[in-house]
Amino acid sequence: MLKTADLHLHTRFSDGTFTPEELATRARAHGLAAVALTDHDTVEGCERMAAACTANEVEFIPGTELTANHKGIELHILGYFVDTCSAPFLAQLSHFQSERHHRIQEMVTRLNDRGVALKVDTVLKIANCQSPGRPHLARALVQEGYCSDFNEAFDRFLKKGRPAWVPKARMDSMTAISMIHCAGGVAVLAHPGLYRSDNLIPKLAEEGLDGLECWHTKHSNAASETYSKTAEELGLVATGGSDCHGDAKGHPLIGTLRIPYSQVSQLKERQKKHAPDSGL
Repeated sequence: MLKTADLHLHTRFSDGTFTPEELATRARAHGLAAVALTDHDTVEGCERMAAACTANEVEFIPGTELTANHKGIELHILGYFVDTCSAPFLAQLSHFQSERHHRIQEMVTRLNDRGVALKVDTVLKIANCQSPGRPHLARALVQEGYCSDFNEAFDRFLKKGRPAWVPKARMDSMTAISMIHCAGGVAVLAHPGLYRSDNLIPKLAEEGLDGLECWHTKHSNAASETYSKTAEELGLVATGGSDCHGDAKGHPLIGTLRIPYSQVSQLKERQKKHAPDSGL
């Protein structure tokens, strides 16, 4: 039986709804040989996910998803095999987690200015993690009766251009890639099809990008094929994942997209370049 993997998963430690234990159990149920946890701007859930995967006999890859900027375009950079105990790496993550908290506070202030008497503590209690985001604010608006559902919260208040929207703090793409490398990890551009800026991929490769997420639940088959060719041409590792957020965005996506384990092996080979003992 062909071994497969899902390298883009989220838990409640960012904007997903599953616990690490629930996610690992589902990974085993779907027959996945390996999974990566890629919560936004955090590795908080990795320790529990590692233990849960061991219990479920699923290989675990520690990771994160960083929000970056390349000449005004927001990009998401996935970091795989990062050292989750690296003090410099954790310090950098802590900075962006603080920025996330400040963003929540500013959005709540804007809601309050428009007569929505939501409290920051309510949002942070729902989030209950180091990396709060707009989905937690949306859940708070529903819980407190200001919106009927998640989609209404975003449509009325939280989308770009809406009353409570606040820009997200972003590091530049080269910093994100370097940050991942310094933690011994491999840097991969997430869901390139969502940016509509394919001309940036060669430039990111020049900055040290290691891989390209060719297979994603929002990529068409044609797009996946195109990105696979791009990855081959640029010497990047082709990866993929479902980008599962649990029940947060409808039906859970884990199990709907899987990639051959051979791509995990390629990532491991690439990771050797950034290992602490490599001399780099």
